[in-house]
Amino acid sequence: MADTGGDGRGEQAPQVRVEGVSRTFGRGRNQVHAVREASFTAWPGEMVAIRGRSGAGKTTLLHLIGGLDRASDGTVWVAGHEVTDAAEDELRRLRRDTIGFVFQSFGLLPILSAAENVGIPMRLAGTDPEERERRVTMLLELVGLGEHALHRPNELSGGQQQRVAIARALANDPSVLLADEPTGQLDTETGRMVVEMLHAVVRARQVTALVATHDPSVLDLADRVLTLRDGCLEEAPSGSAAAGRGR
Repeated sequence: MADTGGDGRGEQAPQVRVEGVSRTFGRGRNQVHAVREASFTAWPGEMVAIRGRSGAGKTTLLHLIGGLDRASDGTVWVAGHEVTDAAEDELRRLRRDTIGFVFQSFGLLPILSAAENVGIPMRLAGTDPEERERRVTMLLELVGLGEHALHRPNELSGGQQQRVAIARALANDPSVLLADEPTGQLDTETGRMVVEMLHAVVRARQVTALVATHDPSVLDLADRVLTLRDGCLEEAPSGSAAAGRGR
């Protein structure tokens, strides 16, 4: 399949490069081709939406990029690191230091405050306590929740919980953010507010965000829209990322 990699960005290096990646489950008649020879690149400061029907392979593709699953064929690079054949300890470091994950279910620990949830990745990374406190404060301010630092998840709205989850994903200053249906549990207005905030963060911090979604607000704001159909990846026509919605 042709590379949906954009214009090459001159001398700038892509943060994500996927080349001929396939993922097959099962054998013989029971084989399922979740992803078929996918190729694309994504760049710093770019938000790329990945759309497709349920079961089209969106989550599988994100898992292959994030090192949560192994490709059957092809190669994935993230921030210059080859993910495809990396050892498990290298993948753990990559997920801790280079890749941030945002999921539909928020995944916040209910007994911890917003600040404590955001600080978890930094505790795991052994960040100095003073630096950790400074970064937690900065990240909560970044997502507009500075005044809610001591609130537990059940004291926050769904949109606020997802903002905390995004702040947590940014805790170790990742270069790549992988978001799987991040607005799936939010109403339309709240979902758009979260997407606008995410887009602003991507621009401000030059993070590369790959967002698997059905949400039109994500497609409207994305720099590019990639569509997965039966595991095959294609890009929306240039000129309007939202053009992908009509497919």
